[in-house]
Amino acid sequence: MPTTEAWVLYEGGSGSAEAELRRETFTFEDPTDDEVLVEPIYGSWEANMAHAIDRRPIDVCRARGEPRVVLGNAGVVRVLRPGRKVTSVEPDDLCIFFGSGRMDAFGYMELAHAYDAPKTIGLLAKQTKVAAWNLIPIPSNSKFSPAQWAAFSLRYLTAWSNWRVAIGALRLQLSAEDLPCPHVWGWGGGSTLAELDLARRSGCITTMITGSSAHRREIEATGIETIDRSEFPDLQFDPARYERDRPYASAYRDSETRFLKVVRERTEGLGVAIFIDYIGTPVLRATLKALGRGGVLATAGWKHGMDSSIVRAMECLKRHTHVHTHYARHSEGPTAVEYAERNGWMPRVDHVYSWDDIPVLVREYAAGQNPSYFTVFAVNPV
Repeated sequence: MPTTEAWVLYEGGSGSAEAELRRETFTFEDPTDDEVLVEPIYGSWEANMAHAIDRRPIDVCRARGEPRVVLGNAGVVRVLRPGRKVTSVEPDDLCIFFGSGRMDAFGYMELAHAYDAPKTIGLLAKQTKVAAWNLIPIPSNSKFSPAQWAAFSLRYLTAWSNWRVAIGALRLQLSAEDLPCPHVWGWGGGSTLAELDLARRSGCITTMITGSSAHRREIEATGIETIDRSEFPDLQFDPARYERDRPYASAYRDSETRFLKVVRERTEGLGVAIFIDYIGTPVLRATLKALGRGGVLATAGWKHGMDSSIVRAMECLKRHTHVHTHYARHSEGPTAVEYAERNGWMPRVDHVYSWDDIPVLVREYAAGQNPSYFTVFAVNPV
């Protein structure tokens, strides 16, 4: 049985709050003939890992029936030993990690590896075992670094899948003749930036909203226009508070009015054609009001708020389409990788946390202090 070093998450007790990762040895069963022994090279810190540490919305250890788990479902790994039945990879291959732990009959994720999929071991370990289909080989002699591919592995695949559905939904109602250059806007993080970059490369006029000067530079370096979120300081909708707190409601309406004025000005009165919203409840009202007729709300995330309410009649009258996706279809992975290598659709990675600095990464991520949308950590760096 292999024994390795890992950062481990333990099950919480009754009423326990967020956890701390513990650095310790971790032993797991030998890989089967259909599995692969790998060593993670770089990992990408993702929101699902922070959710697991926060124990919201679930305690993943308790949900899996396991006293401790190893997180991490995005990154790059090196193949050490393929199982006897594995033919898709060979020793020393570098692969991006496809993060599904269980898929449906069509290849879409049902459970996430190293999150809610039982008996899966994540990339916060010096060695781990994975299913062969978790591995997508990186092109030989790639122009991009393993750290970049690590940042690509989850957020860019999520963006690829969501964009295919969103642009397809728009074009079912508004053809390229009707609307040659759609306005595509977004707020969120790395997945939003990746998806807006796809939209830009498809000939759309793209805009991302951010309140961070560092992120603004990161966005604009990709060729995407920006809007300063701080110009609308009270654009944070709380339905219950809106009903009972008149000063708050007035301040919210003022920010919303100014935001929608900017939307009209920047879209020549048409409204946003596709709004990529990975935030959720606090901005949903403004997102829907910003959409033009026949517009598409596109999301694959729920950073703030899992439950949302809408006026269905209004959405019907405006012919809005709501696109909700989760990660990517397995078959989309190699296609997205090939497109990225050929076209340079790739994140910049200027900072990598060391293995020893994982606790620092966790604290800075929770405080929103990471220097980039793409938070990469080294495990066995090359």
